Amino acid sequence: MIAALRAALDARRGCLDRHSDAEHNRTVFTVAGRGPELVELLADAAEVAVGRIDMRHHRGLHPCIGALDVCPLVWLGTEVREEAVASARQVAERVAALLVPVFLYGELASSEQRRERAFFREGGIAALRARMAAGELGPDLGPRAPHPTAGATLVTARPPLAAFNLELDTADAAVAQRVAAALREAGGGLPGVRAIGLPLASGRSQVSVNVHDPIAVPLRMVVARVAELAAEQGARPVEAEIVGMVPAAALQGFPDELAIRGFEPDQQVIEHRL
Repeated sequence: MIAALRAALDARRGCLDRHSDAEHNRTVFTVAGRGPELVELLADAAEVAVGRIDMRHHRGLHPCIGALDVCPLVWLGTEVREEAVASARQVAERVAALLVPVFLYGELASSEQRRERAFFREGGIAALRARMAAGELGPDLGPRAPHPTAGATLVTARPPLAAFNLELDTADAAVAQRVAAALREAGGGLPGVRAIGLPLASGRSQVSVNVHDPIAVPLRMVVARVAELAAEQGARPVEAEIVGMVPAAALQGFPDELAIRGFEPDQQVIEHRL
C-alpha cells in the first residue's frame, strides 16, 4: 500500500519525504509542486488511498477519520498563499468526487469551531458517522456520510508547522497525557501547540506535538517545557522524533544532548530541499 502511494507521487517527481510509524499506523508523505500539477499529484494519491485502504480494519494510536486523513497544502511565503488556498479547494473537490466527505479546517474553516482537526477526529470514524447521521455535522463538500471504507478527509492551506514527538522514560501513558494537557495552548501552555499523550510498546510513553508556528515557538522551547512538566512527575524526555519536514528556524538552539531518532537535516529541513 505504501509503495503504491509512493509510486503515485513519484510518477510526477513530487515526493520529498515519507515517514511511517507502525504504532501510529499512519504514513506522512511530503510532496512539492505548484498549481494544477500539485492538484493532479494529490488527486492521484487520493484515488489510490481511497481505493486501497479499508479503515474498517484500521488499528493505530494516532487519531484519524479516514484513509486520506488530512491533506494540508503548505505555502512557504505569503506571496503564494492565495494560490495554495485555491489549490486546496480544488483538491477538496477532487477528493469529494471520490465520494469521500471533505471537511475544511484551519484558515479555510467555515466557523471557529471547525478550525481544529480534533473537532472532527474525536471518537474516530464511528463517532463521525453518528454525528453526520444525526445532522450534527455536515461536510463542506461531498456526501453526507463517511465513505464505507475510506471515511472522510480534512483539507486546508497553511504555513509550515512542526510535527514533533518526545518520548518519556516512563511506560505510564497518564504521565504523557498530563504533560500534553499542560503543554498545549488550550491548557494554558505554549501558543499554537497541540499535544496528546500516548502509550508505546517500547516501555516508554510519548508526547505527540504539533507546533503551528515553529518559528515563533522553536522546538527547543517545547523540549524545555516538556522537561519541566515531566520532571514534576519523576520522568524526563529521552528521545525526540520529527515527522516529515520542518523549517530551519524550528531547530535553532535545539539541545545537543537530546537525540532526534532517524533525523536527516539534509533531507528533512525544508530550505535544504527547495
